[in-house]
Amino acid sequence: MKKWVFLFVIVALLGYEALQRTRENANGSPGNAEIPVQVSGDASRQRSEGKQGESSKQVTISVAKDQVYKGKLVLVNKKNAVRSEGEQTDIVRLYEHKDLIRGFALLDNTIRLSREVAKEFGEMMEAANKDGVNHFMISSGYREEKEQDKLFREMGSDYALPAGYSEHNLGLSLDIGSTQKEMNQAPEGKWLLKEAWKYGFILRYPKDKTTITGIQYEPWHFRYVGMPHSAIMKENNMTLEEYLDYLKEQKTITAHTEGNTYEIRYYPYSKNMKITIPANRRYDITGNNSDGVILTLYL
Repeated sequence: MKKWVFLFVIVALLGYEALQRTRENANGSPGNAEIPVQVSGDASRQRSEGKQGESSKQVTISVAKDQVYKGKLVLVNKKNAVRSEGEQTDIVRLYEHKDLIRGFALLDNTIRLSREVAKEFGEMMEAANKDGVNHFMISSGYREEKEQDKLFREMGSDYALPAGYSEHNLGLSLDIGSTQKEMNQAPEGKWLLKEAWKYGFILRYPKDKTTITGIQYEPWHFRYVGMPHSAIMKENNMTLEEYLDYLKEQKTITAHTEGNTYEIRYYPYSKNMKITIPANRRYDITGNNSDGVILTLYL
């Protein structure tokens, strides 16, 4: 696998980061893609909006307060509880949806997960199978608060969070195991460490970030955040906590990958909030679960 090359140059008040990643192309062979990421502040956002306004119409979207508490990037930890709005609305029992079980086993028939996340996970498993890594098993997915409370009492605060403060209450996180070995030794664990980000997943509790996450290293616990967020976090060795702080500080990031350009903007929430974006552009809005929203524009 080709190595990533990272370049960071300070030019005046702007910083430029270069990322390079690989992902299988349509015929299954490895392909290379350069991902330059431009980091800037409010001034760049204004220039970007102005340039787009010259060539396309603008539309205004309203942002309700509850948007702060839902979406792929909401932060859930000891300080940030899951709101009812944050729970995914497409939770399904995987055992009852055989079309979603692709290339992995289930620990039991009670495991639930967001349908969207299950689809993305299935695509990732098919890629792993092509690489000869094929002993994956989901041991846990979405949990109701009573299930989380029981686990917290059994495991303690180092390895579990109180009911209402666990990502498992969202439906975006899952515990992935191997039927062969423990995940910190299994080929499945090693494959995920290298490849999961390509499919929108991140290792949520890394070994070197325990003081930031407040949770001990869990090589089995992965969280779905989607692209391009997973790519940026992987390249910069960021946890979700660090990434959200980074977006709040920088205000705007522009990323280009495989012919796709993304503009990611952070906005602090305000009453009667409205955001202006280019018309006819795909976009996604997610909250950070505390005080703002992140807009991802597909340019």
